[in-house]
Amino acid sequence: MVAEALPILVRVDERTGRRLAWSTAIFSLATGISRILGLVREVVAAYYFGAYGRINAFTVAFQVPNLIRALVADAALSSAFVPVFTELLEKGDRKRAWRVASSLFWLMLLGLGGLTALFIVIAPWVLKPFGDPGGDAELAVTLSRILFPIVVLLGVSGIVVGILNSYEEFAIPALTPVFWNLAIIAGLVIGVPRANTVDTKLYVYAGSIVIGTVIQVLLPFPWLRGLDGRLTLVLDWRDPAVWQVLKLMVPVTLGLGLINFNAVVDSAFASRLIDPKLSPTAIDKAFRLYMLPQGMFSVAIATVLFPSLARLAARNDMPAFRSTVSLGLRQIAFLLIPAGVVCAVLAQPITRLVYQRGAWGPHATAVTAGALAAFSGGLAFNGAMLMLNRAFFSLQSNWIPTYVALGNLGLNAALDAVFYRFGTWGIPLSTTVVNIAGTGVLLILLRRRLHRIDFGAIAAAVARIAVASAALAVASFGVWYGLDQLLGRSFGGQLISVAAALSVGLVVYFFACRALGVREMDALLALRERFKRA
Repeated sequence: MVAEALPILVRVDERTGRRLAWSTAIFSLATGISRILGLVREVVAAYYFGAYGRINAFTVAFQVPNLIRALVADAALSSAFVPVFTELLEKGDRKRAWRVASSLFWLMLLGLGGLTALFIVIAPWVLKPFGDPGGDAELAVTLSRILFPIVVLLGVSGIVVGILNSYEEFAIPALTPVFWNLAIIAGLVIGVPRANTVDTKLYVYAGSIVIGTVIQVLLPFPWLRGLDGRLTLVLDWRDPAVWQVLKLMVPVTLGLGLINFNAVVDSAFASRLIDPKLSPTAIDKAFRLYMLPQGMFSVAIATVLFPSLARLAARNDMPAFRSTVSLGLRQIAFLLIPAGVVCAVLAQPITRLVYQRGAWGPHATAVTAGALAAFSGGLAFNGAMLMLNRAFFSLQSNWIPTYVALGNLGLNAALDAVFYRFGTWGIPLSTTVVNIAGTGVLLILLRRRLHRIDFGAIAAAVARIAVASAALAVASFGVWYGLDQLLGRSFGGQLISVAAALSVGLVVYFFACRALGVREMDALLALRERFKRA
């Protein structure tokens, strides 16, 4: 029986792999454009504000509303909404599915609007644990009050994005952050040079983020018109499906929120115990670089596979579910292990190339590069955790990743209390250890839930990918070091040396993967053939 089913599963895996490659390529392209613009945004901000001084007040002020957003809006809401909405669509109950979506839209608007108003009032007490970030706690409070409206805005966005993803429309939601970044860049370039004080310049930065968020929320609405339903003015809070989403949101909210709460804990340790005028921003800027491959690859794969996993769970097709989870984990390893290696071995030149100009000096580069290298070890594990969380959300077993996230929070705080003695890079190091531990626990718990996971296939793929990534590390560092000695540390010289190192490293990685028989390249090669035929 198993032998007869195996060829079917292989064909399903191949078809899913090709579809995953195509959808991920589209999503990654859209997300990649957004992330590149996000990097430009960070470069512009670093040019105007550097990493030392009052910009640290902004860093802390932005993290607090961003945490509340993660707790009750955006990804947390979409993760609880998509399985319920998809299940209703699978059952053919489309009218009710859209009624549930409409009810949740208005519930989020009203509920999160009130929550936003509350946090604007209590902002001084919320920010008190951070001490005196940037040397100006009052500035941090004012900035957080300007930024808190993003909570309600991204709450309603979570419903719209969830609807589009349920219909396997990924490109438009992935492109909306492009315009968010463009709005912020425009605000910085136009507004900051006209501002007279550092405080005013930071107010311009915060206001640009709010305006960009409004644009991001409104842009996807026209694409809802082409679907088989529409959002209406209805508030049917008695519908059991509405309560199911809200019930699922509780553990999802806690799980995703606790993950983001780790960043807030990190900032509190950095601000109080290391250097309040440098460490919070250095860690934040390193985190932005670390999240570039994360957003382009693992977020893309997890987002593309999430609706499929929800449908397979609704049909109770566990063999295909396990195969899809395994495929997602292997593809994430194929993309993120080499990305983590590159970020580690080229941390200093990448940080220098991206940030070191204007108000940003060499000392800030060294501190930020150390943080980036420490983050990099956990990159692939963070991507795997994202995929595993989506697997549990698809099974509507949302409390399991929540309990794991709670354990991660305690471990992260304990490690921060020890590792901060290493300096700024000790805080990201604790994050890496937490990611490794969290991935291991989630894998064990998912195996217990599904009775079997393709551990052998995953481990074999990871081993081959790790060997190929080691070859990449040697090649890319060697090329950069040689060109750095030859061309020097000018912007042009660094651009050539880093670009050449990345190019050679990528070529070596792919040839090593071919030589080692890394099967995860097959989907990529199939995608290339599809582009050739097109």
